[in-house]
Amino acid sequence: MGHNLYIVPHDFTAVGDSALTYAINLGKKVKTEIQLIHIVADKTKLVGAKQKLEKIVDSCEKTENVLITTKVILGNIFEDIGRLAKKEGAQLIIIGTHGVTGMQKIFGSNIIKVVTSSEVPFLIVQKSTKLENVKRIIVPIDMTRESLQITNLAGDVSNIFGAEIHVIVEKQTDEIFAKRLTTRIAMVKDQYDERNIKATFSLIDAGGSYQKKVIDYTKKNQGDFIALSYHSESLLPMFDTFAQSLLVNELNLPCLIINSKSASKLNF
Repeated sequence: MGHNLYIVPHDFTAVGDSALTYAINLGKKVKTEIQLIHIVADKTKLVGAKQKLEKIVDSCEKTENVLITTKVILGNIFEDIGRLAKKEGAQLIIIGTHGVTGMQKIFGSNIIKVVTSSEVPFLIVQKSTKLENVKRIIVPIDMTRESLQITNLAGDVSNIFGAEIHVIVEKQTDEIFAKRLTTRIAMVKDQYDERNIKATFSLIDAGGSYQKKVIDYTKKNQGDFIALSYHSESLLPMFDTFAQSLLVNELNLPCLIINSKSASKLNF
């Protein structure tokens, strides 16, 4: 893989450090530029924020394959992270999340609102996300075409780490839907066969909480990475509990997510 650009927003907290560390670890495997960014609402904070970013870069691990640059932006996280990533031609945004705390438990995680503002895929990590070699990628899909947009990106991760992919989907009792599901699975299987990617396809019983079944499957099969498409029809995406629960999953696993309706880049 050639040169890549990863955008890493940093809020000067431990989760920002986690995102940067994960980006560096990923960058060791591919030639990568990491653009470490911070967003301020007040232009008087530009210089101070720039100095803080440079100190972070000075203190982090140096590796031959990774070039780290810094940028401070005047704006807000809900619009300008995605805007910058698109402008710079980034392949991926790697960002840390504080999880769902306080009032976010009622109104939804801020990370969902950030994800839906971007055409560039996000890799979400938590403070406790471990730097482990990815062995099994869990890819939940559904009956929509939008959900399949993540399969190519998951394949990129598989190629980077040499990981096995587990595609999971709920069973369909309706004959028409069942045939459509078989066709979708065959398409993905062909795609992975062409790329020499080892993949397992599992049908799980319908009914109940899909996000719980995804997490249960991940635990049972020792998954260490989750990848999904976001394609909610909700006017208030922060209320999408399925995506939110996986982004801030209880296993502290990294989660790759693409906003499928506006996705423009399908590899990284």
